[in-house]
Amino acid sequence: MAAGSLLTLLDDIATILDDVSILTKKAAAKTAGVLGDDLALNAQQVSGVVSSRELPVVWAVAKGSFINKLILVPLALLISAFVPWAITPLLVIGGLYLCFEGVEKLHHAFSHRHEKSEAEAGRDIAELAATTPEAKVESEAEKIKGAVRTDFVLSAEIIAITLGTVENQDLMRQFSVLSAIALLMTVGVYGLVAGIVKLDDAGLYLTKCRAAAQQSIGRAILWAAPYLMKTLSILGTAAMFLVGGEIVTHGIPPLHHAIEDVAHTAGALSIVAGPILNGICGLIAGTIVLLAFTGIQKMRGKTAH
Repeated sequence: MAAGSLLTLLDDIATILDDVSILTKKAAAKTAGVLGDDLALNAQQVSGVVSSRELPVVWAVAKGSFINKLILVPLALLISAFVPWAITPLLVIGGLYLCFEGVEKLHHAFSHRHEKSEAEAGRDIAELAATTPEAKVESEAEKIKGAVRTDFVLSAEIIAITLGTVENQDLMRQFSVLSAIALLMTVGVYGLVAGIVKLDDAGLYLTKCRAAAQQSIGRAILWAAPYLMKTLSILGTAAMFLVGGEIVTHGIPPLHHAIEDVAHTAGALSIVAGPILNGICGLIAGTIVLLAFTGIQKMRGKTAH
């Protein structure tokens, strides 16, 4: 009797694990696009750090990401069980935040796009050299906080998409799949981010090797690394509008259906038409939020005076 009960229990566990594996694969396939955006955004967020501090910064952001998942997974299950209507508004708020960040980055890039003179460049170098260790630590901490905030929004969308995949399953399967996706996503994304930010160091190491082939590969990596980081920076900013815009439009059914209808009529371009339209909506939404935020800041400034 005891042996039969044990075998039945093991069979049930095997069935659950098999279901979890299948559901995790389905959820991973649905969230693949967001994971790509997550990778581009995070690689962009941790770029520009002193070489010796790149991995510690990536590790700090990864730890923050793990904490985000520890908050989001049980929170998603609770919201789904008790207030499922709140998922969409919360995601829309997160989407608006991403769009706002994207517009803010564009505004900063355009307002500082003029070519620096030699004197200006010299002043910047002198200021950087004179920066105190405390100021550098503070700047690094701000970068980490920003990356963790962005990760929270993207993680929330991935968790929400995953929850939609397993909404008809029991609580155990939901929890198992959400936990598996959260773990795989964090380890995968930040493992790749760590590799990307250390590409230049790997290239430099190879250039010092004796073999000519390794030296050639090292030089090629050193040549390509800046272009890769620049590309990831552009993709990261674009991802803010694509992901944020899609979240916002999903929260406004008439707009979402209108975009789908236009995309379906685009023929061969239907694959890119939807994301482009979502990105445009994200850009508009981010601009409105930035203008509102700026207006509130000005009003507060006048009130303070």
